[in-house]
Amino acid sequence: MAGTRRRTLRPAVVVSVIAVLAVVASLMFFLRPGAGGDPAASAPAASAPTSAAALPPAPEVTYYKQLAPPAGSPLEAVEPLQVNVSTDQVGTSLTKGLVGISLEATDLADPALSGDNASIVKLFKEADQPVLRFGGNAVDRRFFWTSTNEAVPSTGYSGDAAHPVEAVGPADLARLNTLLVAADATVSITVDLGHYDPNRAADMAKHAAEIFGPRLLSITVGNEPNGFGLNGVRPGGYGPEKYVEELKAYANAINAVAPNVPISGPGAYDQKWWQPFIDADIPQKKILSFHNYPLHSCDGSDPKSSPTISNVMSQLMHDRAADYQQAALAAGRAAGIETWLPETGIAACPGSNETSRTHASALWTADYALNAAQLGIARIGFHSSMLTCKGGPPMSAICSGGPYLKPNGEVSGRANFFGISMVAEMEGGKFLKLDSKGGGLMFSYALRNEDGSTTVVLVNENNPEKAAQTEVTLNLPARALTGTMTQLSGPKYGVEDSTVIDGAKSEPIPLADRATVEGFAYGSQTQTFKLTAGTVTVLNFKH
Repeated sequence: MAGTRRRTLRPAVVVSVIAVLAVVASLMFFLRPGAGGDPAASAPAASAPTSAAALPPAPEVTYYKQLAPPAGSPLEAVEPLQVNVSTDQVGTSLTKGLVGISLEATDLADPALSGDNASIVKLFKEADQPVLRFGGNAVDRRFFWTSTNEAVPSTGYSGDAAHPVEAVGPADLARLNTLLVAADATVSITVDLGHYDPNRAADMAKHAAEIFGPRLLSITVGNEPNGFGLNGVRPGGYGPEKYVEELKAYANAINAVAPNVPISGPGAYDQKWWQPFIDADIPQKKILSFHNYPLHSCDGSDPKSSPTISNVMSQLMHDRAADYQQAALAAGRAAGIETWLPETGIAACPGSNETSRTHASALWTADYALNAAQLGIARIGFHSSMLTCKGGPPMSAICSGGPYLKPNGEVSGRANFFGISMVAEMEGGKFLKLDSKGGGLMFSYALRNEDGSTTVVLVNENNPEKAAQTEVTLNLPARALTGTMTQLSGPKYGVEDSTVIDGAKSEPIPLADRATVEGFAYGSQTQTFKLTAGTVTVLNFKH
């Protein structure tokens, strides 16, 4: 349990009379012992909205109790971290609805996606206004839209026991809408391009626009069309020129029935397809969307791109993801359109690997989302599945209870979902520029919130089994009157099912109820404290 300690102020101790020129203007209150004040604390800084002389007494607080390093750990010292937060803004924002869940289009047929399913409503509320994106490989291979209860054609569609062909109709969209309303979520859909049929796609768009209304954010034509010529969806010569020709036909058909819904695309993982989509002459507003799985060397031929813990927990992983996102953002900004990353995950490799379901995946997810948002990505979706936790895709952020292939509809989140929740539950605000030095493998972010408070996020990817706590010195833009924290933690990089937030498998404690960071210096711009390795810590300071 976190300890409670009452804070007190010393009595006023100095009254200085200056003859001839002045009388005493006020009594100076000194900070309590151990509060970390400095001689400059009595003089207001230019950026501080609160005068030191006007500070009320320090309130009684409860200090946050972090997870300690494992007993007997061969602790390795970590270079102290210094973070200086500026008042200058980066020019990007963290907004509600940034992080979402990407699912297969065939999941639209799953009855668990309903407002009557308390488990999934609770889960998506913990993702705080997420976008549910439906697409994936299924949409162009084994997804059949019909508004007239047609039978699935006998040819051209193939699946298996784990990935069956599914027919989806308006009733499925209506059921999904009950979930969107109950969980306060939005939706983005993908229409089938693999089986060329603009009119059928337009029929789906028409019903989606009518049923979802403003909750429908975009429609994508096909999933990863850059791969069609390689995976047998289309002949081997299928390329951007043919794609744009078909995109125009789809866009015109969709525009006739749902003119206000933007088209996002190309939803490709090949940069050569981005500009052809941007340049395509279609009537709708466009959103540039791209997919990215940073680790894609499933056979290990490229060691630096293999799905290993050492790759995930590395500076290289962070930098490579940022470089790819910046390339997409440059294309989108040049065209004056938003850039989305609606499908992503650690690795493109099917099946289990050493990163699957691990605490490391939670740390990576939080940092990946925050860095994407700071760069300017407007939406990001982590690809997942409605299959069972047992035997289902191990990279999925969510999964269902029940034996393999017999889901019981009790949907829960894995470790990487908790990384999503940490970011989703932030208040949102404008990213601030900062300078950071030291800290080993740590990444720092800061935001100015609408209420004037400052949020600082420290993603500590140092090894929780080996690294000692990191000494942090944080210089804020203004004096802090409160300093609270919430923290995601876990004992090891590779441990499964052990990631917690504030000690529980749930969303962060509400902001108003959070404990105070240990070592908090009341009324000071400079805060010093220690952070345990393998954590994501969200700090909020009111000034």
